[in-house]
Amino acid sequence: MAQKGVQLDQEAFSCSICLDLLKDPVTTACGHSYCMNCIKFHFDEEDRKGIHSCPECRKTFIPRPVLEKNIMLANLVEQLKKTGLQAAPADHCYAGPEDVACDVCTGRKLKAIKSCLFCLASYCEKHLQPHYDVAPLKKHKLGAPSKKLQENICSRHDEVMKIFCRTDQQSICYLCTMDEHKGHETVPAAAERTEKQKQLELRRLNIQQRIQEQEKDVKLLQQEVEAINGSADKAVEDSEKMFTELICLIQKRSSDVKQQVRSQQETEVSRVKELQEKLEQEIAELKRKDGELEQLSHTEDHNQFLHNYPSLSALSESTHSSSINIRPLRYFEDVTAAVSETRDILQDILREEWTNISLTVTAEDVLLSPPEPKTRAGFLKCSCEITLDPNTANTHLLLSEGNRKAKFMKQQQSYSDHPDRFTGWRQVLSRESLTGRCYCEVEWRGGTVCVAVTYKNISRAGRGNECGFGYNDKSWALYCYTNSYKFLHNNVNTDLSGPRSSRVGVYLDHRAGILSFYSVSETMTLLHRVQTTFTQPLYAGLYIWGNGATAELIKVK
Repeated sequence: MAQKGVQLDQEAFSCSICLDLLKDPVTTACGHSYCMNCIKFHFDEEDRKGIHSCPECRKTFIPRPVLEKNIMLANLVEQLKKTGLQAAPADHCYAGPEDVACDVCTGRKLKAIKSCLFCLASYCEKHLQPHYDVAPLKKHKLGAPSKKLQENICSRHDEVMKIFCRTDQQSICYLCTMDEHKGHETVPAAAERTEKQKQLELRRLNIQQRIQEQEKDVKLLQQEVEAINGSADKAVEDSEKMFTELICLIQKRSSDVKQQVRSQQETEVSRVKELQEKLEQEIAELKRKDGELEQLSHTEDHNQFLHNYPSLSALSESTHSSSINIRPLRYFEDVTAAVSETRDILQDILREEWTNISLTVTAEDVLLSPPEPKTRAGFLKCSCEITLDPNTANTHLLLSEGNRKAKFMKQQQSYSDHPDRFTGWRQVLSRESLTGRCYCEVEWRGGTVCVAVTYKNISRAGRGNECGFGYNDKSWALYCYTNSYKFLHNNVNTDLSGPRSSRVGVYLDHRAGILSFYSVSETMTLLHRVQTTFTQPLYAGLYIWGNGATAELIKVK
């Protein structure tokens, strides 16, 4: 009972517009209370009418009432909050600009939780309840809230459109079958939905298969990335190790030369100093002899001079060569010259070998991208299945054969408007992008046909060069005429020679930047090859001109 009492209290103090506890409550002259913002919003919507009314009792007010806060009621709400009642989170059920609003709510509308496909109306939780309780309403079909319910109403007859016209591919009402759609193939919309649902499931299955295939390709590419990174890391590590060994060897040889020079320096200096000491001893001896001779020469007594002269010892032979060859600052220049010669030889070797190393490094991309096949069997191993995108087809092109064939038509086709559609040039793009290595063949008949590859951001509207295959820097195109070919890129024309064939082969190696066009018959003849750098994914393109001219993407085996 206590819980029920709290619930009654909460309802008594709730705003009938937002269904939450009152916030900044105000009371109108008729006695009903609302949140300040809720009733302001309600009156704002009625401003254009000039008459304002109470959302509950519909009493009118002229002019618009001035709203003042009900302080007593505000205090009571605050007391209720303290006793356990909590206001719902702000705007928890209000309909915002992006939401579907309840069609029954008055004043500030709540979010709809369901739309009734029979009533063509949307309901909040409160107003939806009859669809769960009332027996006739239980049979109505409910769906997710939708703003597009009125699109189910026939604009001409104001009736629900429950029939689908297969002739015109549009939904109609039962009255439409009696006039403008009389005699057309019509079925119940539910039956058409069932048929389309089957097609949708098949398309989903196809998409899921393609997703699985491409996920496998992604894994393979990831493995290739890991292999490239691993190989590069090992090459850098091994190269650093070998260069470190080479540097260590040079440093060791530098140390050996230094040690040998110092050892030889010590030997030579020791030899020279030894000879220098002997020379200094001889000089001292010679000076002593010279002193004796000088003393004798000053003897005044002739007899004494003659008596002492024989006692003078004879000069000994000198211990050194009569001449010493001196080479100032040239003692170890031969060593310097030898090291310099070795340095020059190493520099030449490193310079030559660096060229080989550099070419080997840049050739890695060639190793990762196998060379262009030489035979048709080799090209077919790179074949890819592509289809044409109807959303890009010019209205003078008719697509068939599962969107693989395009035919030029004088009469415009009834395609819907689409921003991707070529409006001037008779062109169409493939649905699938061309990446990696891929090969495809185009069978053409009559008129003029162009086989091209292009970036997706090529312009579509008009007949300017920015839209035409080959007339801009976004596309590369081979134009096939009755007796000749020409290649066009960035509006630069190249006339080509080669055997005429009704089949053209296109080979692309996106990573290597190679694009080749071949004339395909019993043999394959290269018509033109492009070597460039592709910066975006490429798409196949066809241009067709001339009554009855056709081009078809062949399913190669």
